[in-house]
Amino acid sequence: MNRISTAHAFDAPMQQLQKRQTELSEIQMQLTTGKRVNRASDDPTNAARAERALAGLSRVEADKRSTEASRALMSQTEGALGNAGELLQRARELLVAGANGTYGDAQRHGIATELRGIREQLLAVANRSDGGGGYLFGGQGSSQPPFVDAPGGVQFRGTSGQAQIAGPEGLPTTLDGGSTWLAARSGNGQFESRAVTSNGAAWITAGSVVNPAALTGSTYDIQFAMNGTQLAYTVLRDGVATAQADVPHVAGATIEVDGMSVMVNGTPAAGDVFQLRPSTPTLSVFDVLDEAVRDMASTGKTSTQVAQDGVMNLRDIDQVMTRLLSARSDVGGVLNRIDAVTERLDERHLQGQIEKSSAEDLDMVQAISEFQNKQSGYDAALKSYSMVQRLSLFQYLNT
Repeated sequence: MNRISTAHAFDAPMQQLQKRQTELSEIQMQLTTGKRVNRASDDPTNAARAERALAGLSRVEADKRSTEASRALMSQTEGALGNAGELLQRARELLVAGANGTYGDAQRHGIATELRGIREQLLAVANRSDGGGGYLFGGQGSSQPPFVDAPGGVQFRGTSGQAQIAGPEGLPTTLDGGSTWLAARSGNGQFESRAVTSNGAAWITAGSVVNPAALTGSTYDIQFAMNGTQLAYTVLRDGVATAQADVPHVAGATIEVDGMSVMVNGTPAAGDVFQLRPSTPTLSVFDVLDEAVRDMASTGKTSTQVAQDGVMNLRDIDQVMTRLLSARSDVGGVLNRIDAVTERLDERHLQGQIEKSSAEDLDMVQAISEFQNKQSGYDAALKSYSMVQRLSLFQYLNT
């Protein structure tokens, strides 16, 4: 038979009371914080899950900040390209007016003056700051305005390429200024027509491609000469005569060469030479406007020369407008991509929150029920302890 001492009879219930009080205090803290895991010792496994989820949430939030930075900069870039498009559209309207043979030198000089102003505005757009010490068209980075108006024309002094945000998405924060502003395709985008030698009474059109599969990438010369009493032309490919030799010239007729079609308008003469050469990505927005300004500022031109200048200038400005429009379309694609990335990041953020909540958050209904049960048990233990405490021999003898 075990003997229970008076001291043990008092100490054992006290230890149980302290244990119950500790449990009650822990549940009370959980109810206060709303979390089931407040310390790693509460549940090491779920504490580790919560920590991993928190780290994942931090990465997602960092990616979201970077993505929003890219969105802000690309939105600024899209706006800048929109401004450039409006300025070039105005320049095109002026060139159409300037190609009118009825305009005099004074009127054309006024157009040249306005074109200079447009050119300066475009240079300012190309050098537009991003508001944070960088430049929208600075490429991979530029501490100074990336475009410099040098004696030979505007030059790109930035670093080619694009700056990108850190992270797996690689979203851009800048555009390659050189590619955007200085690298439109010359001519009509496939080939470039030009007058090599002209008597000033004939001009060549910009031409078009009628059979892309027939293009060769060669350079062609169209040479006019008298064949008896008939004006005829001969086509040379890279300096070598082709089957198109001594072809009678018919006013208003097209000349087709290996998939290319052009017209020589006006009145060509023996000795006139026109050329078709492959298009190259070397056409600069600023060079196009500089050439247009020079043409408009020149005096004493014949109507034929005005017509030839008009054809070439409109052809070139259409090409640089197409290049900027393509760049703007690319930026629009980036903005759409940013929207998709943002949506994915929002989903990852939500998943991370769910994982973190699952690992550490408290089921309030269950916790309240458990708190009430433990509180009732603690109250009962206190009452039973007080009753047992009054059963001591000393208290019995005192009664």
